[in-house]
Amino acid sequence: MTNSTGGSDDLAACEVEREPEPSDSLRTFGSVVQALREHAGLSRAEFADLVRFSKHTVESVELGRRMPDESFVERAEEALGDTGALRRAARHLTRGEAGLAAWFRRWARLEKVAVSLYTYECRLVPGLLQSEGYARAVFDNSIPPLSDDQLEAQVVARMERQKTLHERPNVPFSFIVEEHLFRRGLGGRDVTRGLLDHVLELTAPRNVTLQVMPMDAEFHACLDGPMRLLETPERRRLAYSEGQQNGRLISGAKEVSLLYQCYDTLRSQALNPKDSRGLLERLRGEL
Repeated sequence: MTNSTGGSDDLAACEVEREPEPSDSLRTFGSVVQALREHAGLSRAEFADLVRFSKHTVESVELGRRMPDESFVERAEEALGDTGALRRAARHLTRGEAGLAAWFRRWARLEKVAVSLYTYECRLVPGLLQSEGYARAVFDNSIPPLSDDQLEAQVVARMERQKTLHERPNVPFSFIVEEHLFRRGLGGRDVTRGLLDHVLELTAPRNVTLQVMPMDAEFHACLDGPMRLLETPERRRLAYSEGQQNGRLISGAKEVSLLYQCYDTLRSQALNPKDSRGLLERLRGEL
């Protein structure tokens, strides 16, 4: 599909609501490592001994779940023929999409270039606002359970996404979050305390706005569920909706316009930013 606006391939692909199978630099690198290991007649356990990493780490690298550090690459080169292939391939590795669900990756890329970003959440505190402890508690509740390496990759990816809040001070970020999410206590009292401190810190800059939707609100414009909205550098508006093990990128002008209307209405129904911060500060004081 040709993008007449001259934007990136990601924008051209926005019309396709079904995410393609994931294929990133980490997975490609891992496949090469696995192919070379198997060609050398080594099991994962044997190869792990040679590179002095655990078998689980080797598995995570081969499956594209973990960014290999320099020592892994060097030892793998030595163990697999010292051809230089892995060293050269490692230069092109990127951490950006590691640990992100396949259906979310396109939206995560769009976040990085958006000129505005709006988020409403009723399930979990939004990923861009999560503290590390809260993120770990979220992934610790995954079913089936994640391995230590998988959990670490998820947390690293989530914390990496948050850099956009610091790196883009001229981009307006708006969040509307349900009050009960801050009261839930996911991960325990210490995690909640750290979460509230983290959210208050991240939402202090002028370009980041947080509004809390109170539990006793009589009206609610977004009862159909969470949503994310953004505007691209080409001034195109897009939306994203996520459910159980799936996500949908929405580009149709009529549907996106309706979601923007819902979000604008919800803004008027939620607490204003000052009162929202006051509520979080009170909750923090109660812990």
